[in-house]
Amino acid sequence: MNNHLQKTISDPISLQGVGLHSGKQCNLTIYPGIDDQGIVFKRVDLKKNNLVEANFKNVSSAKLCTTLQNNHGVKVSTVEHLLAALYISEIDNAIIELDNEEVPIMDGSAKNFLEALKKTKIKSLTKKRNYIKILKKEEFVDGERNISIEPCEAFEVDFQIKYQNKIIGDQRNIVNFNDLPLQEVSESRTFCLFDDIEKIKKLGLAKGGSLENAIVVDKDKVLNETGLRNEKEFVNHKILDLAGDFFLSGGRILGKVKCSQGGHELTNMFLRKLFSHSEELDNNKTSKKFLLKNSTNHSYKVAVNA
Repeated sequence: MNNHLQKTISDPISLQGVGLHSGKQCNLTIYPGIDDQGIVFKRVDLKKNNLVEANFKNVSSAKLCTTLQNNHGVKVSTVEHLLAALYISEIDNAIIELDNEEVPIMDGSAKNFLEALKKTKIKSLTKKRNYIKILKKEEFVDGERNISIEPCEAFEVDFQIKYQNKIIGDQRNIVNFNDLPLQEVSESRTFCLFDDIEKIKKLGLAKGGSLENAIVVDKDKVLNETGLRNEKEFVNHKILDLAGDFFLSGGRILGKVKCSQGGHELTNMFLRKLFSHSEELDNNKTSKKFLLKNSTNHSYKVAVNA
């Protein structure tokens, strides 16, 4: 696995749709990338300073979605489902052009993005893929929410949610992202409680939300006519979100993540802590190594191109 070359797409892919929170239509095209470019968003509705790198350091808001912002204040929001689709498709480098601030929500999952990516060939580039290997456990606790990561030879996620609503309830699932095609995770949609819709809209969000792009739960029933796509769709969507947000680390993390009652905000706070004390030990371009230290002086070795 660690010897894989970086990958991109062979031909451009275009999609259109409405933004979940802005309610605005957006045209989006994914273009092939080059070695070590990573994922870069380009706001083609703006003439300058319109590039936004997909990196956890650029997260300006994590309220109900992940929003990226460059140094000039240019934003791209709701990036998580597309990033998860790119991760699952093993795409490391791409330029994503869009003519609005928000990535289309499509059906509320990564399903449409993955279907589009399957229509083009995936091609290998020349350099080795960047892997970030976790060697010791790190944990972050925020009240009742917590997230941790420990050594693992793959990217594995153990996620638990706890809702008082009896339809959602307490759900837990463990997913190894080596176990493709990950259909139940990739097709799981974003969700909300019917009672929360007005609160969300008062915040100026969910202007484009509908039963076509989100699961809505009203007390003891799912309002969507087709019901749920899989038994654990609620927690599976949280796992999808986490995968997209973790791809903002700048590489493919090898570690087991355990998360309880988390979301975009907790994930970003955790990534900032995980990388906050990085110290470059070897600046060799073909083999970069970093040592991460937390407040208890435990050390974490992150090997890129290991």
